Amino acid sequence: MKFQPTINKIRSILSYKVFTLLIFVLLGLLLYGVLYSNVKPEKYDVNVFETSDVTIRSPKTITDGVLTEKKREEAAEEVPNQYTRQPDVVENRVSLINSIFEIIKEVKKPAAEDGQDGDSQAEGSAEEPTTEQKLDTLKAELTKNVNVRDSITQSIPDNVFKTLLTLTDEELNRVNTVVKSQVETTMSDKIYEEDLYTVYERLDTRLRALNLPSPMIDAAVALSRLAITPTEIFDKELTDEKKQEAMEKVSDEQIIEGEVIVQQGQMITHEDYRQLELLGLLSTETPIKPFIGLGIFVILAIGAIYYHFNNWDLPEERKQNRLILLSLIFVISLILMKIIALMKELDLDRVGFLFPAAMAGMLIRIMLNERIAMLMVMILAACGSIVFHYEITGSIDIEMAIYIMFSGLAGVLFLSSRKNRTNILQAGLFVSLVNVLIILFLLFLRGVSYSNMEYTYFVVYGFVSGIGAAVLTIGFLPFFEAGFGILTAMKLVELSNPNHPLLKKLLTEAPGTYHHSVMVANLAETACEAIGANGLLARVGCYYHDVGKTVRPRYFIENQMNAGNPHDHLPPDRSRDIIISHATDGAEMLRKYKLPKEFIDIAEQHHGTTLLKYFYYKALKEDEDIDEASYRYPGPKPRTKEAAVINIADSVEAAVRSMKNPNTDEIRKLVDNIVKDRLQDGQFNECDITLKELDTVKKTFCETLNGIFHSRIEYPEAKEKELAHES
Repeated sequence: MKFQPTINKIRSILSYKVFTLLIFVLLGLLLYGVLYSNVKPEKYDVNVFETSDVTIRSPKTITDGVLTEKKREEAAEEVPNQYTRQPDVVENRVSLINSIFEIIKEVKKPAAEDGQDGDSQAEGSAEEPTTEQKLDTLKAELTKNVNVRDSITQSIPDNVFKTLLTLTDEELNRVNTVVKSQVETTMSDKIYEEDLYTVYERLDTRLRALNLPSPMIDAAVALSRLAITPTEIFDKELTDEKKQEAMEKVSDEQIIEGEVIVQQGQMITHEDYRQLELLGLLSTETPIKPFIGLGIFVILAIGAIYYHFNNWDLPEERKQNRLILLSLIFVISLILMKIIALMKELDLDRVGFLFPAAMAGMLIRIMLNERIAMLMVMILAACGSIVFHYEITGSIDIEMAIYIMFSGLAGVLFLSSRKNRTNILQAGLFVSLVNVLIILFLLFLRGVSYSNMEYTYFVVYGFVSGIGAAVLTIGFLPFFEAGFGILTAMKLVELSNPNHPLLKKLLTEAPGTYHHSVMVANLAETACEAIGANGLLARVGCYYHDVGKTVRPRYFIENQMNAGNPHDHLPPDRSRDIIISHATDGAEMLRKYKLPKEFIDIAEQHHGTTLLKYFYYKALKEDEDIDEASYRYPGPKPRTKEAAVINIADSVEAAVRSMKNPNTDEIRKLVDNIVKDRLQDGQFNECDITLKELDTVKKTFCETLNGIFHSRIEYPEAKEKELAHES
């Protein structure tokens, strides 16, 4: 199947740049379309209190702000109120009690108690104040102190004051002592506002257990309750600070990627519904970020391929052919990914390990080059991490990315020799081994326990992936070689087989030409490798470059075998036509046998437009007005380095073979003259070979020819006969 005619038709409609841009756009759209379903978030049409038909997992790791705030509030509520102890509170309250009793004593004291004699007599005759008057005086004295006014006049009933005003000083002192003792004892412990009622009850119980008259007990109770106050004051600022610290210690509550939100068969609660809504898994909304992320990835992947091809030093037509080939291999790999990903429906764990990750890298390594093969392996690894996400849509699987990358790189690196298809199978075995090691590395690193049977499955997956990649590579290779006309090293090795019909025809009908072609092949391969050209292409191309001579083999000197030269009996123009026709006849024969275009180019270009000097000068003797151009090969001139080297090697081999016992200097001069003649004749004007490379070619030819035509030891005649007899 040939793709070239279809591609050429499209090129005839579009320019090269537009056609290339179209390829990249289509490749990007195709990549986006293939991965679209893998990043599209799954949506669920569920309601609260319904039973879920499927197990719903979180597709990403996300912070649950509502749950986090709830946890922080709970942590803050668990922080107890913070209190600060009042300094000198016991001493102050005891001083208050002492002050009250001192004022009471002052109010009870007679008015003339401290006066002079005259005054005493006058006061003695005055009336004693009543209890009510003393009570008013007492309240007036107590209210002078604003700080304690409210806590005294409002907290202590009037009957208590009246009782205290009727007591003697001794009884007042006794009550004072009891109250101060109870206050000091009670307030030695921590007392909180909310505990006052309990403290009062205990205090009452203790006081009423004393052996005191009931009025004195009531007074002691009232004064003690007045004096008892909280020793620990609520500190709002400190409490808020502690609550804030507790809230800050609570880490963000996260919904982890892969976490089960709703189990199959489980009823959906309000909390489940809220989390599904937070994750964007409800059918009520469609997030756009995953699709933007996929678009960025596609741009990066296509951009990397574009950058490589844009800087590839090849003609536009060849670059486009290779771009189409690369795109086709890429698409096939993506399709295989999708097919294998669908196998997860069979409940096969880690089925992605079956993917023949090395196939794309091996195919591109054989048909294009190692650099683009590694680039494609990395892009496929990224794609695989998206496709093989298993149950979590929109996520990536780093393990699969590592597996595909190492497997693909192993295929590229182990395929060091590309000359035999058996090398592909060998590389496949090495890839299988690498696959198994990578799988075991990933499984052991996760620390998950598997059964022996599961480990066996995983090992089989790795081997099937490696061998499958090799088999698919071998299967696709002829298809791509024929479809895109790409001449791989393996194809060249196959075409170098002497059993090929054209080579058999050349060997049997023109054995001298066959030997000449082999010698030219040796020279051309060595020289091409020395200048960085394709030595294998030059060698095999040389095998076929003179097949046109099989049409009239005896008209070429290497096939005449001392049978006489038929050109001696032909006019120069007839000889010219016969000699020149071998290039065009060879090209037609190669086309007939569907050999690669590179061989056809070599057959047409290996003489370029050089002049048939022998027959031209022969014709010139007969007609001085003869046109030189009519005795030149039709060309075209060599357009590749390989064709240029073969052009020189063909002439050099024929010229050296005509020399008798050539030495090193003669060979060097001959090679120099031939190269100089080709340069002066402009035969290399259409190819990119440099003068420095031509100098390397000359040196290589001389070294090779000196090895072939080296000096031999001359044996005595008797010795020669003896050797001949032994042989």
